[in-house]
Amino acid sequence: MNASLNYLTRTVIWLPLVFLLAACSQAATEIPTATLAPTLPPAPTSTPPPTATTAATATTSQQDSVLREGEPLPVKTSDLFSTSGSCSICHTNMTSSSGEIISLDYTWRGSMKANAARDPYFLATVRSELNEFPDLASTIEDKCATCHMSMARTMAVESGEPVSILDEDGFLNPENELHLFAVDGVSCTLCHQIQETNLGNDSSYSGGFVIDTITEKPDRVIFGPYTTDAAEASLMQSSSGFIPEKTEHLSRAALCATCHTLYTPFIDSAGNIAGEFPEQMPFFEWFYSDIRRTQTCQDCHMPEVEGGVRISNLSQTLRSPFSKHSFVGGNAYMLGILDDFGDELGVTASTEHFDDAIARTLDQLQNSTAEIEVENIQLLGNRVIADVLITNLAGHKFPTGFPSRRTWIHVTLQDANGDVLFESGAYGDDGRIAGNANDDDPDQYEPHYDGIVQADQVQIYEAILRDMENSVTTRLLRAAGYLKDNRLIPAGFEKGAPYEDIAVRGRARDDVNFVDGVDRIQYSMAFESAESPLRLTVELVYQSIGYRWAENLRGIEGEEIQRFTRYYDATPNLPVVIDSVEIEIGG
Repeated sequence: MNASLNYLTRTVIWLPLVFLLAACSQAATEIPTATLAPTLPPAPTSTPPPTATTAATATTSQQDSVLREGEPLPVKTSDLFSTSGSCSICHTNMTSSSGEIISLDYTWRGSMKANAARDPYFLATVRSELNEFPDLASTIEDKCATCHMSMARTMAVESGEPVSILDEDGFLNPENELHLFAVDGVSCTLCHQIQETNLGNDSSYSGGFVIDTITEKPDRVIFGPYTTDAAEASLMQSSSGFIPEKTEHLSRAALCATCHTLYTPFIDSAGNIAGEFPEQMPFFEWFYSDIRRTQTCQDCHMPEVEGGVRISNLSQTLRSPFSKHSFVGGNAYMLGILDDFGDELGVTASTEHFDDAIARTLDQLQNSTAEIEVENIQLLGNRVIADVLITNLAGHKFPTGFPSRRTWIHVTLQDANGDVLFESGAYGDDGRIAGNANDDDPDQYEPHYDGIVQADQVQIYEAILRDMENSVTTRLLRAAGYLKDNRLIPAGFEKGAPYEDIAVRGRARDDVNFVDGVDRIQYSMAFESAESPLRLTVELVYQSIGYRWAENLRGIEGEEIQRFTRYYDATPNLPVVIDSVEIEIGG
C-alpha cells in the first residue's frame, strides 16, 4: 500500500522523522556469544491530513531558505587516524557506471553518522545528564564520546588524556588539539580500522570495538571488501600511510552492533551506579527475528549501487557490488535542523547533501518500515467497527534505537460534509499527541490497547522508561528498566522468549493480537447521527523526538539545552506519515 507523503516541501519546512539508526543485520551463521541472551549484567526485569489535525503554517526556515554551500571537510592526520577530508582527496567525484553519484564524501557527509558530534539533541542530552550527575562527569562524557566522537576519544585514551566533550577542556572547543577528529563524527578511518577480533562478543558492545594502536604509519592497515593490486596499494600507502587489506567483517552486522548495542549505567536514589540498562538493542532485536536469514544492516542502510564503481578517482577498476555510504536512517527531523542551523553548528554538509539524505530517509520510512491494512469494517447504527492491522517490515523493532522515538495510529471518521465524528491520535506542530497521557502529564503514560473505544485512547508504539522507584523517566541515568515496550516487533520475534533485554513490556506482552511482526487492534467508533457516506482515514505516523523527551529538557541550565529548545521551537515537530488508508463507508 502506498504511503501518503504528508509533509511540506523541503524549501518551506522540515517534518520530524525517526532517528535511529536502524538495527543491524548480518549472516544467519553469526551468533552472539550468548546464544539465547546477552551475557552482560542483566537489566531489571496518499491522502491529506484529516481536517481535525492541526497543521503547521508554511513559513520559511530560520535560514530564510538560503541554500547553504557547506564547509570543506577537515584535513588532519595523526598516528592512528586521518579525518574525512584526507580520504576525500581520492574518494570524491565518483559516479557509478549507471551515472549515480556515489562519492563517499558526498553521500556520507549528509548522514547522522557524519554529524554525530554536532547533533544538538545529543549535546543537550549530555548537558542535562552532566547537570544532574556532576560527580559522574567523566563516566558520562567517556560513554558518549566513545561512539559520537570515536577518533578523538580513542586518541585521548591511548595518550592517557582525560575524555571530555563540553566546556573549556572538551573536544568541542576549537582550541582542543583533538577537535577536528571529534567533530568529524563517525568517520572513514574509524570504521575501516575496526578489527574483527571481538565482533559479536559481549566485549564489543557499547563501543567496545578494537582499533590497532601499535602499528605506525605508513604500515597501518585499512580494511575494505576488495582485493587491491600492488600498484594501487602502494599508491594508497604512500599517500595516506594506510595499506588496504581485503576483509569480510565490514559487511557483518556485528560491526554495527559495536555502537548500536548500547548498555548505559543507571543510578539509584543515593546517586550510586546500581547496574546497566539496555538502552538500544537493534542488533539483538534483529538477531532473534526471521530477518537475519535474509538481510543484513548494510542491505537496508548501505544499499548496493547498480553497476560497477570506480571507488577511487585514481583507479580505473570497476568494483561490484558496492554499498553506498549513505547510512540512511530515519532522523530527517534532525537532518533538517542541521541544515537550517548549519552555519551556527559548523556542519560541513551543504543543503544539497541534506536534501538528498532526507529524501533517502523519507523513501526508507515510507516504503520499508511498516504498512497498514483495515479489515472487517462494520456500520452498526451510529457506530463503526474496524480492525486495523499494522505490519512491521523492518528487521528490528519499529521504532528502534534511542527511546525518544515513537509511532502511533491516527484514526479519523468523518461524515459526508467533512465534519469529524471520531478521532484518535490527532497531532499538532508542537509535537503533542491529543489524548496521550504522557504528553499531558510526565508521570503518566498511555498503555497498550487491544481495542480503542474512546477518542482519548491512542495506540502508541513506544518505550516508556522507569527509574528505581518505578516512576516514569526520560533521564537516561535514571532508567533502570521499561514500564512499557510495545514497539512493533519484527517477523519471527517471539515476545515470550527468555531474552529480557529486548522483551515486550506491559500489556502488549499478553495481547494475543500483538505477535510475529503484526499488531491487530479493533476500533469501535460511536457518533451522533451523520450524513453518509462516511470516510475512515487511518494513518501510521512517526516522530524521532517525542514531545515529552523534548519538553523535559526545558528549564535545565546549559547553553546546549537552550540552543536545542530554540531549534525545536522553530521547527514544527509534525510526524511523518509512514502509511495511510482511506475508506468510504455506507455510500
